[in-house]
Amino acid sequence: MNKVILIGRLARDPELRTTSSGISMVRFTVAVTRPGTQGAQPITDFIGCIAWRRQAENIAKYCSKGSQVAVDGRIQTGSYDGPDGQKRYTTDIVADNVTFLGSRNSSATNNVDNSSSYEQAMPNYNEMPSPSEMPTMDVSEDPFKDFGEEIALTDDDLPF
Repeated sequence: MNKVILIGRLARDPELRTTSSGISMVRFTVAVTRPGTQGAQPITDFIGCIAWRRQAENIAKYCSKGSQVAVDGRIQTGSYDGPDGQKRYTTDIVADNVTFLGSRNSSATNNVDNSSSYEQAMPNYNEMPSPSEMPTMDVSEDPFKDFGEEIALTDDDLPF
């Protein structure tokens, strides 16, 4: 199985391109911090990603350097001959799904608000309500009462 899930921030603005047949493609780099440190700095990997078609257009339109994203996709390797004649090898994440998690300003410490109207309209999933603000559910009544008649199972009916 070839499956990758990354959460990080864009290291630079996405680069939108269009193929000769009119298909949109975007390249972007996600900075992902992993456990550990090098000196006083956390270890960060810069991972190249590719997205296609409508998803590529949305990434180019709504994301920029510093935007936080979750990428769900697969690893793809390839090679090409460089200008110097040397064979170059590539490893990219081909994104099946990219979720916009927050703006680059959501982690900034300054008081300047540079967010776009799109980012302002998005809910901030990083702020969870306190337990007293969480909705409660009344469990005094059987929630499955309207699901039909009861079925009795014995241990012999179970496959394990």
